[in-house]
Amino acid sequence: MNIKQYRYGSDNLSYLIYGENDAIAIDGGAVEEIMEFIGSARLTLAAVTNTHAHPDHTSGNHALMETSGARLQDHNELAREGGISLENEFITVFPTPGHSNDSVTFHCDGCLITGDTLFNGTVGTCFTGDLKAFYHSIRRLLDLPLDTKIYAGHDYVEYAMAFARLVEPDNRDIDQYLANYTPEHVYSRLEDELQVNPFVRYNAPEMIDILKASGAATATEYERFEGVMHLE
Repeated sequence: MNIKQYRYGSDNLSYLIYGENDAIAIDGGAVEEIMEFIGSARLTLAAVTNTHAHPDHTSGNHALMETSGARLQDHNELAREGGISLENEFITVFPTPGHSNDSVTFHCDGCLITGDTLFNGTVGTCFTGDLKAFYHSIRRLLDLPLDTKIYAGHDYVEYAMAFARLVEPDNRDIDQYLANYTPEHVYSRLEDELQVNPFVRYNAPEMIDILKASGAATATEYERFEGVMHLE
């Protein structure tokens, strides 16, 4: 399987997962660019789907279906079924609630398409208010191999690293993280996130010290996650 990333709007990111003949669009707001590639690569757009139903992620659905004849695959249904097949390969889809109740993550070939759950350098806003569910979603992602690539729903890298510096001004890994960043292909590895992303570093000794200094509870992993989510 191949993954192609497209930028639309100021910072939204669309994805195309494709093989030799067929493709699936995820959060396909970059309609013209996706269809141009579909045509030039002589692919069939087999399905259109999303990481969650917020309108900035679903804005391209209708146009993609109308232009290509592709069917809409409800992301909640895909999560209930465990995923979707593409050219005899299986793309795993699982629920990651927290940012929204319907958020899902796609996993194939060592890559995650995480929508607004886990960004490169930060995490999504917990609009549901259910931090416990969000914690379990993040925990599930962090249990994957360290070389797993993260493809997120927005490019917030520069903002995220500015905040990371405020939280951990002595973290030298931030410089390398920014050196590796390119707006033309936005991704990171889980290992990178564990080095610089304050919101997943709740088990790092340096972050625990910061949390203690802020007066946050640190006895359990969830308390540490909750404390990090309330850092300002």
